[in-house]
Amino acid sequence: MGVFDIYLLEALINGVLLGGVLALLSLGLNLVFGVIDVVWICYAELIMLGMYAMYFLASVYHAPLLLAAALSIAAVGVLGVLLHVLVIAPLLGAAPINQLLATGGVLFFLQSAATILFGIEFKNLGLRLPVLKVAGMFISYSRLLAFAAALIGMVLVYLFLSRTYTGAAIRAIAQDRQIMTLMGVDSRRIYVITSALGGGLAGLAACLLVLQYDVHPFVGLSFGPITFLICVLGGLGNFLGGFVAAFVFAEIISVGGLYLDLEWGYVFAFAFFIAMMFVRPQGLLARRS
Repeated sequence: MGVFDIYLLEALINGVLLGGVLALLSLGLNLVFGVIDVVWICYAELIMLGMYAMYFLASVYHAPLLLAAALSIAAVGVLGVLLHVLVIAPLLGAAPINQLLATGGVLFFLQSAATILFGIEFKNLGLRLPVLKVAGMFISYSRLLAFAAALIGMVLVYLFLSRTYTGAAIRAIAQDRQIMTLMGVDSRRIYVITSALGGGLAGLAACLLVLQYDVHPFVGLSFGPITFLICVLGGLGNFLGGFVAAFVFAEIISVGGLYLDLEWGYVFAFAFFIAMMFVRPQGLLARRS
């Protein structure tokens, strides 16, 4: 295999690893939208708070990494419940634009609060994970670890949704919330559980991202917009569509970064998104009417 082919293969592998993390990011947002029919515009800011929690627990208070991760996931899960109870639930009957504006307001509130509490300095865990060299290719160990954890997280969510009564209720409400309410399913309870699960997934994503990125009050701007675009490209509320769209985006970014640079990879990904909105505005896996 020639050197050029090795570089291309390396880019494709890195794209798969990036796609796993992006798929996890889209899963939480799609879950909340599919069940509650509300988009958390502030989803990335919940991840930002989870990254701060991981940083303080692991680096400042020297908690073991696994314990710090578990506490961070639980804390962001609680934040997801508070977001639903305090902001979303009172607006469930309001116009969608009011819901978007409310969660957008939470976004700016959390950014401002983080700036006041933590400052604007970049913080990191201080971990120096090795880079694996395989057949002349360099694979980021932190990205490989994040991919494995994201895959495990997605499998656990799938098993929860497919093998438990509560998971079946979540899937049923996502398909037809009016009928399920008439059948005696407590939709408010399901909404709270879904918000906790969506927050927990944001917390898991935070624990994985803090291994690769510095944390600061505006770190959500680095992956919040692309997470939302992935969900739209896959079809809002469509779990499989979001999964496929995440890997498509990741491969475009990775291969584009190989031939030009990483910024051009994102340009190509966004251009692909715009083109697909003309071709399949309802999402990659949406059925044609």
